[in-house]
Amino acid sequence: MLSGQACVWSVPLATAPTAPPSDPSLYAVGWSQTGIASWYGEPFHGRTTAAGGTYDMDEISAAHQTIPFGTWIRVDNLDNGRSIEVDVNDRGPFVRGRILDVSRAAARALGMIGPGTARVRITIIEAANAVSARGGCVVVQVAAYRERRSADAKRQAVARAGFEASIEPYGDMYRVVAGPFADEPAADRAREALGGFMRRC
Repeated sequence: MLSGQACVWSVPLATAPTAPPSDPSLYAVGWSQTGIASWYGEPFHGRTTAAGGTYDMDEISAAHQTIPFGTWIRVDNLDNGRSIEVDVNDRGPFVRGRILDVSRAAARALGMIGPGTARVRITIIEAANAVSARGGCVVVQVAAYRERRSADAKRQAVARAGFEASIEPYGDMYRVVAGPFADEPAADRAREALGGFMRRC
């Protein structure tokens, strides 16, 4: 579980963060929050995320204190107008007054590497879905990339690990998924080996 910042920045807060709902089930499509985002890289690169995967600062990902894992959000940089879509797979930030930590790759896409922080608005565009243990079609979403070649490389790595792998285009992102699996236990074994999170097909 990541619990800090790779870099400590002294940018004054210009936006007071809005409070998240106390009930995780209230995180529906369209829910929005504004505040300060930061980014994290070393020394957390390669460590285990709160969702159980491996943090890769060169993949597009984000950490939020309470948004359920597997939720897709749009992050709008209010300082420069840039935006990205990213999935939440970690917990943080743990610096008072900040609402979101993004990976270095996400920070680069948002144009916030240099400043270190940015005023952002996050909006849920796809709510997390609970995976049932009763069976059915389940996949493990291993990673998401902005560049197809990065997704192809990850798909090949998943295949070399012995799992069926594919790429799902999603907006301007490419999701790498393993599976499908017939039930949750099988998918969970793949998740333990590959990282990421489970979701329905």
